[in-house]
Amino acid sequence: MHPVLKDLIGLLRLERIEENIFRGDSRDIGSPQVFGGQVVGQALSAAQNTVEGRVAHSLHGYFLRRGDVNSPIIYEVDRSRDGGSFSNRRVVAIQHGRPILNLAASFQTPEEGLLHQAEMPDVPGPDGLKELTEVAKDMLEFIPSKMRRLLTDKRPFEFRHVEPLNFEAPEKLPPKKHVWIRAVDSLPDNPVLHQNLLTYASDFELLRTAILPHGLPFMRGSVIMASLDHALWFHSEAKMDEWLLYAMDSPASSGARGLARGQIFSQDGRLIASTAQEGLMRVVDPDKRKPRSKPGTQN
Repeated sequence: MHPVLKDLIGLLRLERIEENIFRGDSRDIGSPQVFGGQVVGQALSAAQNTVEGRVAHSLHGYFLRRGDVNSPIIYEVDRSRDGGSFSNRRVVAIQHGRPILNLAASFQTPEEGLLHQAEMPDVPGPDGLKELTEVAKDMLEFIPSKMRRLLTDKRPFEFRHVEPLNFEAPEKLPPKKHVWIRAVDSLPDNPVLHQNLLTYASDFELLRTAILPHGLPFMRGSVIMASLDHALWFHSEAKMDEWLLYAMDSPASSGARGLARGQIFSQDGRLIASTAQEGLMRVVDPDKRKPRSKPGTQN
């Protein structure tokens, strides 16, 4: 298996240190704090470790503080309810004695039911589209040095954008985009693992959809963007080593916040999952921008 993907799988398998208490490490992917998808994916993994015979169907998380990539994260699970068909878990992610994420996850015993779904967008397939790292390398002169690792380092997933990327002078565009996603190597046939990896990957790209109508070069530091929450609903079993289409849109931005939604489809058109995320979207003067607070401090 590709080392980067193998490392991510290990990252999502938490260490049990006590009943309902788990510990996870972090990886520096070039962002100024722990990647939000990592924290949510690990929180889901912690909850999954306390449930048997039931599959996660939804999760809702709130990001409270920036995570420190150099310190472990402790996950405390509250077994809120185990009913006849559903189980609910509440997870708190803690660093330096303070919560950085609150997450609630719901699990269900698999059963048959009524079926309908949204149609998959009619967009070009992944074949022939450039991978994100290839696009970024072609435009390095327009990418600030502090952002280059985030865009050019090898990742556990391939990202192929349907719409062209413009790092130099972004124009005002409709708040929609489509990205094909696939793990860089084949994976074990483990539904729980694929769910965790989908959760991790669902945080990439989503919030930036809300900046598209404004044509702002956020990579130049003119926009502060930070996820405030993340919600995910699982509709069908995911296969992260097969191509998935992430279709995203942003219905609104106001009050220095942007809302983005997503639908994740298999290549044959099945709706795998739906997402929603609200985030801070504050326009600033890059020359007057204050330094960010250190991880573990109040933002």
